[in-house]
Amino acid sequence: MSIKPLVILPDPILRKVSKPVERVDKPLQKLADDMLETMYEAPGIGLAAIQIGEPLRLLVIDVAGKDEPKAPQVFINPEILWRSDEPNVYEEGCLSIPDYYAEVERPKRVRVSYLDREGQENEIEADGLLATCLQHEIDHLNGVLFIDHISRLKRDMVIRKFKKLAKEKAQSGARL
Repeated sequence: MSIKPLVILPDPILRKVSKPVERVDKPLQKLADDMLETMYEAPGIGLAAIQIGEPLRLLVIDVAGKDEPKAPQVFINPEILWRSDEPNVYEEGCLSIPDYYAEVERPKRVRVSYLDREGQENEIEADGLLATCLQHEIDHLNGVLFIDHISRLKRDMVIRKFKKLAKEKAQSGARL
């Protein structure tokens, strides 16, 4: 396994719609393992393949608490089948938008179909943090970021900040 570099806002790849996975094989399983290692190292609770520059409909999640054993989950070609009408608000963050958090309202429960790490078809009904994480990561697969769920004013401020940081980083790299 290996840790992959994270794609950071404002990289335009984050706005790409990811392609469906056509075959579950050893290279895809290795990619999922690398994503888990990258997510744990970051540290985070979810990671979509697009966040490491791979535009595939693949995501990994582990919402186990700090004092609980790891519980990694792999979702291939996930699709939300149903969303509850009842809302839930969580303070979300994103590994591709480091050190920025905002409250986001999403449906409290979702039902998702997906292929597991072995390519078997599954469905899961999730609520609470897992439901929020699934929606957040599936958004990534569709080129949507959690900041798209906050006010335009706040979103524009975040985007400007990250564009400025990227420009400063590029300029300092050019001087080396």
